[in-house]
Amino acid sequence: MVDSASPPPLTQLITRFSEDKAAAEDWSEAVELLTAAEVFWLSTVRPDGRPHVTPLIAVWHDGGLNFCTGEDERKAKNIAVNGEVVLTTGVNSLHGGCDLVVEGTADRVTDDARLRSLAAAYTQKYGADWTFEVRDGAFVGQGGPALVFRVEPRTAFGFAKGPYGMTRWRFGQE
Repeated sequence: MVDSASPPPLTQLITRFSEDKAAAEDWSEAVELLTAAEVFWLSTVRPDGRPHVTPLIAVWHDGGLNFCTGEDERKAKNIAVNGEVVLTTGVNSLHGGCDLVVEGTADRVTDDARLRSLAAAYTQKYGADWTFEVRDGAFVGQGGPALVFRVEPRTAFGFAKGPYGMTRWRFGQE
C-alpha cells in the first residue's frame, strides 16, 4: 500500500523530456491531483493482445486508485486474463496543468469493510448518484452488481506543462 506509512517513491526528473527550468514533481502533489480528478482513462489488454481503453470514475483511497465495473464488461473480462493496467488522468490542454499515468496491477477488492469504506468514498466524491450497497463482495447500485478493483502504483509518471517536465515515480524499489 502506498500511504504515509510506506516509504516514499523513488522520484526522478526525466531530463530528456523536460525543459531546463523543470523540476521533479513531488508525489504528494500527484496524490492531490489523483484525489481531485473526476475522470480517468483505463487501459487494459484483450485476451488476443489488442488494447482496450475506456473512461471511468475512480477514487484515490488508502494509497491506491479504485474503480468498479460490471463483470460482463470488456474491462472486467480483460482484467480476469491480465491484471496489468494503466490509469491516466489530466487536463485536455497543451499548456498548463499536469497529466498523470499510473501503472500497476488491478486487484479485486472483496472485503466488506474495505468495500463499505470505498462506497462511502465514491458517494463523498461523486455525490448521491454514486451510492452503492455492499453485498457478496461487490458494489450493488442502480446498474446491478459491480466488481471493485484496486491499483496500487508500481510506476507513475507526471507530465507537467509549464514548464514542461516529466517525472517518474517508482514504488517498492530499493
